[in-house]
Amino acid sequence: MNKGRLEAFSDGVLAIILTIMVLEIKVPGDATFENLIGHYHVFLSYILSFIYIGIYWNNHHHMLHSMTRVNGAILWANLHLLFWLSLVPFSTAWMGEKHFDDFTLIFYGFTLLMSGVAYYILEKTIIADQGPNSMLKKAVGNDLKGTASVIIYLIAIVMIYLGIPLLAGLLYVSVAIMWLIPDKRIERMLKEREKGDRN
Repeated sequence: MNKGRLEAFSDGVLAIILTIMVLEIKVPGDATFENLIGHYHVFLSYILSFIYIGIYWNNHHHMLHSMTRVNGAILWANLHLLFWLSLVPFSTAWMGEKHFDDFTLIFYGFTLLMSGVAYYILEKTIIADQGPNSMLKKAVGNDLKGTASVIIYLIAIVMIYLGIPLLAGLLYVSVAIMWLIPDKRIERMLKEREKGDRN
């Protein structure tokens, strides 16, 4: 399998995840503004998860473009990531419908945590195949941002156990904001490679 096919498959799965997520939103019973506002928890859950899936899609796209080849380990690591991301619609709907109940917040955080771990595994699997001088390795370095994300998810889950769910929710949002800030490392490396190919 070439990387184009892998990217097309992954894009399709991520598109389905977004579709399922919006289909999980139930239409309010009464056509009133008050009833719509009463479903704020559902919309907040959806918005946060949409942003997260968008972030993964964006970074996954750049990661695959940095590759030169695909092997079996990369395929399985990619499927592992897609597995955890496919649970986002379920955890999102559950959290929204249960008004951010503590256990649903924990499950949502666990889904985010495992997605982050799976992304890290995919990254390391690609680097192991492409070598220490690969474009991805040069771009991400020690990947402090990815490590920090996993640590913040763990702290958020602990905060829920300590009875501070609001802080946990803010930590989930903070990770999304952290990744929304454009990360130009891989893009910069891709542009340098394109210049080298032309010269």
